[in-house]
Amino acid sequence: MERIEFEKERDYIEKVKGINTNKNLKYNIFTMGCMLNENDSEKICGIVEEMGYTKCDNPKLADLIIFNTCCIRENAEEKLFGKLGELKNYKKEKGAIIIVGGCMMQQKHIQEKLHQSYPYVDIVFGTHTINKVPEDLYNILQKGKKITDILDIDGDIYEGLPIKRADKTKALVTIMYGCNNYCTYCIVPYVRGRERSRNPRDILKEIEGLAKEGYKEITLLGQNVNSYNGGEGYKFSNLLRDVEKIDGIERIRFISPHPKDFTEDVIDAIRDSKKVCKILHLPLQSGSTDVLKKMNRKYTKEQFLELVEKIKTKIPDVVFSTDIIVRFSRRDRRGL
Repeated sequence: MERIEFEKERDYIEKVKGINTNKNLKYNIFTMGCMLNENDSEKICGIVEEMGYTKCDNPKLADLIIFNTCCIRENAEEKLFGKLGELKNYKKEKGAIIIVGGCMMQQKHIQEKLHQSYPYVDIVFGTHTINKVPEDLYNILQKGKKITDILDIDGDIYEGLPIKRADKTKALVTIMYGCNNYCTYCIVPYVRGRERSRNPRDILKEIEGLAKEGYKEITLLGQNVNSYNGGEGYKFSNLLRDVEKIDGIERIRFISPHPKDFTEDVIDAIRDSKKVCKILHLPLQSGSTDVLKKMNRKYTKEQFLELVEKIKTKIPDVVFSTDIIVRFSRRDRRGL
């Protein structure tokens, strides 16, 4: 994994911006899935707006239509293909550029279906290639050639991407990417790669900038947020304590933690904080130790309950939320 400044890609932003000068072009974006996808879409919006596009709510009024997909939800494929089907005639009439990206695009069978059944899609990009959107769009505008920009390996971390935030007081801040847990029901490690943590200096710089802009609430994001590893012994608990010190930030939230990584130092950091919200999302997934083992969750029912009691003892006013899978069958998501 390499840390790369987005500045290297700005030449293509300027080239596309030059092509779009005085054209009053509009874009529409449709986001599926989790807060990480929402944060990715904010970055896509930031990139696109710097290239001269203005956001609109109706895809059939847009010159650029973007789908940021998720492959966790069961009906996500149907929803995507249904919406793409609705745009076929609009594409023919207006010549809008259609871009499809996100988790779903990391799956080979989805890529193949797009090429076969939806050949009017112009750009397909994956979870590791958001940074390539300006270059891909420039090549479409100049050459008209369909582009598939997918990396099957773990991606690099790009800093300095433009961002258009959806809220004026609450901000999403991704602190790490990917997951190493390989729960048997989950495809995330295969579409977002293994864990890569941002440098703590970059995270704190971003949050300090948000505080100066008037943001009051920060949500720290990661597929497995409390396994954050900033290097040289710098852990998630250290990050919580450092974000606590930033003037202007009043509330700190984080999602989603894994019970196996909810260590004593993390509990203590939450207990000691005046800013970390005492509302913790702690996914259980199953109340059966046998099923948890089949899920490869790496904790037992008893260990989960012990953790809850430990947190309640140290943080008496804590409030919990959780996830529970009510129907589970073991299968390897790599085959999907």
